[in-house]
Amino acid sequence: MKKIILTALFMGILLGGHARNTASPFQAVVAQDGSGDYTSIQAAIDAVPDNRQEPWLIFVKNGSYREHVVIPETKTYVHLIGQDKDKTIIHHLLNVGGKPEEGTESARTAFWKHSVHNPSSEVYKFEGSVVKVKADHFYTENISYVNDWGVESRNGPQALAMSSQADCAAFNNCIFRSFQDTWMTSTNDSHRHYVKDCWIEGAVDYFYGGGDALLENCTLYNVRSGSVIVAPCHKDAKFGYIFRDCIVDGNASAADGKQKLGRPWHNSPRAVYIHTTMRIPLAPEGWTNMGAIPGLFAEYDSRDTEGNVLDLSLRKTEYDGRGPNNPPKGSCRAIVTKEEADSYVYERIIPGNDGWDPRTMMEKLPAPQNLKKQGTKITWKAVSDAAGYIIFDNDQVVGFAQKPVFETGFVMKGNLKVRAVNRYGSLGLESAL
Repeated sequence: MKKIILTALFMGILLGGHARNTASPFQAVVAQDGSGDYTSIQAAIDAVPDNRQEPWLIFVKNGSYREHVVIPETKTYVHLIGQDKDKTIIHHLLNVGGKPEEGTESARTAFWKHSVHNPSSEVYKFEGSVVKVKADHFYTENISYVNDWGVESRNGPQALAMSSQADCAAFNNCIFRSFQDTWMTSTNDSHRHYVKDCWIEGAVDYFYGGGDALLENCTLYNVRSGSVIVAPCHKDAKFGYIFRDCIVDGNASAADGKQKLGRPWHNSPRAVYIHTTMRIPLAPEGWTNMGAIPGLFAEYDSRDTEGNVLDLSLRKTEYDGRGPNNPPKGSCRAIVTKEEADSYVYERIIPGNDGWDPRTMMEKLPAPQNLKKQGTKITWKAVSDAAGYIIFDNDQVVGFAQKPVFETGFVMKGNLKVRAVNRYGSLGLESAL
């Protein structure tokens, strides 16, 4: 018995004085310091049982995870939950640029060292994105997805932070950063994405692809003059890209009135911005050519930072086609009516025929009440519908509990906090002592 106690104390020292609790609501915990089940996110993904029909919850502690993550088609229902979106970061330095021609000046070939097509690169034959989701029913929150090439070089070529090629993919309170092609959505127009309270950053076509995607309360952050936000390729999508109550913002370079809401990549793409706050000025025409003729590129009730309704009368409605599959000219409306805008809502876009309801996953449980500390024991009032709890000492995870009591094994001296976790892995509001 004495040996067991000493071993437990020794493990507590290895974990920075924090005892581990195995009563976790998560099936796996990722931590770089070895205090979890895995030290890499990909290892945790690889261990997910195939073809699940219920969520597999993975909690990722704060850390800078430099890795390439692929979620294969068989790893369905992965819920990847970060501790803090500003401190839980998945990143890598890669791009998909082709081999430069002989004689090209060195300043224009720097990308090649980090290209997935370069046999000498550490990222050779990687999927062309820092994270690629191929499995349906993926959910993530509180994580930054960053392509270091795009962020650091502020240049092309294509450098994806996220590629989500799946149906029923939901993203909550996340950050996506790159420069060109930050996030590619599914090219299958029957697929649905729901994106809430996220930050998406880039300069060139930085939200692009297909499928029906509803983005609510998101910030679209432009990082250069003449940025273009979307470049969709919808062919058979019912709704396309719908932005509701979002913010268009940018750095000083992007505040020169040359920004565009989007351009039509292929087929008959659709994108509608509803109740958008423009914190930086856009080009008066709002949209630009790319090759296809849009099915619908439009806005409703766009406003400036002071809440003034913007004049949309100069928005682009005539487009030039290019290529054998596009007519030479075409047009589409630039403004939708209030009735149309009111029809582009969650209840019509997201549930589909299977009743998918990602908002339920994102519901925040209330902060635990009556938090008390007695020696090495912590107690609190149970939170209704909680699958479990996470206990923090300042920003460090002390452990997990399934009941409203936790025994640390040592006296905590920091800022004690407890957060409830719902059955989908989403973190509730925190209660501090």
